[in-house]
Amino acid sequence: MTHDLVAALRPLLNAEASAEAYASGSEPGDLEQAVWLRLLERLRTDGPPPDPPGWLREAVRAEARRSRHATWRERPYDGEPPDHLRPGPEQHALTAARHRALRQAVRRLPGRCPRLMEALLSPKDLTYREIAGELGISQGSLGPERSRCLGCLRRLLTPEVAACEARG
Repeated sequence: MTHDLVAALRPLLNAEASAEAYASGSEPGDLEQAVWLRLLERLRTDGPPPDPPGWLREAVRAEARRSRHATWRERPYDGEPPDHLRPGPEQHALTAARHRALRQAVRRLPGRCPRLMEALLSPKDLTYREIAGELGISQGSLGPERSRCLGCLRRLLTPEVAACEARG
């Protein structure tokens, strides 16, 4: 019974929604969907309408009015424009992923490079004197050691960076 009703009303609903959509400022498919929902709710509570084509025409017009009034009430958001200088959530996620990749590469470095690079990347912003004291090496050998470790890190990261750039 319900299937027959839906099949019989489909062409009429399509025509009515197409006719009312432009004036209401909505899409015909949106009107159709809203009317189908109203019909299903009615079938569940009150059963089929006594005059299905008449009910359908009224339902389409009611949904078109509702859509038209909603459109009239809508106002553009006049708040502050988005701050394009501050990073958004996606930028934070990408930055965090790059930091994780860097930390993983640092852990794969040979010798005492992982400890040196972790000290250099530390949020404490350690001085060369503090880093040299922490690692137990002379401050004069810290520069050449840092250069050697950075070279190793660059070689480790080059394949990963090249792979990312090739896709994107």
